Amino acid sequence: MWNKVLMSTAAALVGLSHAAHAQTTPQSITVAYYGGNWGEAFDACIAQPFTKATGIKVVAEIGNSTTTLSKLQQQTGEAVIDVAYMDGGISEIAEAAGVLAPIDLEKLSNAGALQPQAIYKNGDHAFAVSAGYYSLGLIYNTSEVSDVPQSWEELWNESYAGAVAIPSPNNSAGVPFVIFLAGAFGDKSETMDATFAKLKALDTGLLYDTSGAASNAFQSNEVVIGAHFNVGAWDLIDAGLPIGFTVPKEGVWATDARMHIVKGTKNADAAAQFIDTALTAEAASCLAEKLYLGPAVTGVTLSPDVEKKLPWGAGGSIESLRLFDWSDVNTKRPAVTDRWNREIAN
Repeated sequence: MWNKVLMSTAAALVGLSHAAHAQTTPQSITVAYYGGNWGEAFDACIAQPFTKATGIKVVAEIGNSTTTLSKLQQQTGEAVIDVAYMDGGISEIAEAAGVLAPIDLEKLSNAGALQPQAIYKNGDHAFAVSAGYYSLGLIYNTSEVSDVPQSWEELWNESYAGAVAIPSPNNSAGVPFVIFLAGAFGDKSETMDATFAKLKALDTGLLYDTSGAASNAFQSNEVVIGAHFNVGAWDLIDAGLPIGFTVPKEGVWATDARMHIVKGTKNADAAAQFIDTALTAEAASCLAEKLYLGPAVTGVTLSPDVEKKLPWGAGGSIESLRLFDWSDVNTKRPAVTDRWNREIAN
């Protein structure tokens, strides 16, 4: 009888050992990131190297930042997603919603390479780290705009009346763009009356809700100048279209794609390993070459051709970017959106 009990106990311990091993080394993790060429780049630059190094497969959950946040809120207490990519702004909302786990930077072997701006903290804990930066700069049709625009004021040039594209608040760039213009043009008032008056006088051809709509409008010559992300602009240029992209003298505002560990994940160690893989110079270099994302880590060497396509432009750096306090932007978002809808959209 005692032999049977001992054998049963031993079998149970073996089972627990296997279960514990299965928890620490899962067969797969689920990572939420963007679709299209962004998703392809994340897969090639991070997911595949991670799988090769660990044997853990990456299941992609495709969606934009807002969609991903909604999924995380629906999965509270029963996390399906292990790692989530979300943009600046949505990242802070996710932290406030309590759906993110702290990231222990001391357990990440590559965390020491992170730029200081690339670590996002709430109190004494990190809730996100950057995967790379992109900016909203000045895009123009080189067949219609003979000289490289030097200032955002060129959007008000009468030569381009009715052919200007800027983002609406329905686009993630819309509200920050209004706040950025206020700073660029010296409007320090809380109400931004001067900025709204200036925007109201702008003869636009497109107030775009999606970056894809902006790219399509430049592709079809519907518009000839405007504000667009460096990633989308250089995609058009690389496709052979007569498009130029520049960083005006007033600068550009920028944000980043960020990585987060989801609260309640059963694969916390593997999730941390995935993020650690993304913080290598090799991963950052790969994303810079495929998406023109500005590296969030040091030690990345790029060709001059890629360097000029980064969010800060040739000769720039992360210090050249206007990076927002997204808590401040999110506080101002309802009022800016409401005023836009009343005064600009109509």
